[in-house]
Amino acid sequence: MEIVKIIVNFLLLLAAVLLVIVVLAQSSSSSGLGSAFGNETTALTARGKKASREKQLQKITVILGIIVAVLAIIMLLIPAITKWITPASTTSMLDVLDKVL
Repeated sequence: MEIVKIIVNFLLLLAAVLLVIVVLAQSSSSSGLGSAFGNETTALTARGKKASREKQLQKITVILGIIVAVLAIIMLLIPAITKWITPASTTSMLDVLDKVL
């Protein structure tokens, strides 16, 4: 299970770095978070390649944000899943002897 934890941790780090890069690549003249979630007023006024690039960057931002959130939730659930998968500890003879002695 440690390998899964390392892989998810690496993917989370990679997605977070990509998210920062994509957000920094966007122009600051957009209308903020409203444009990332479907507000089309800025897309109607802008024309050409810049508008399509901004729209693509907004979609990538939303997708990467969702990926980061899902991976963070998976990282929180890994200890619970590990505990659920591993069998309950059985009492060994050494434990019994330690209690008796």
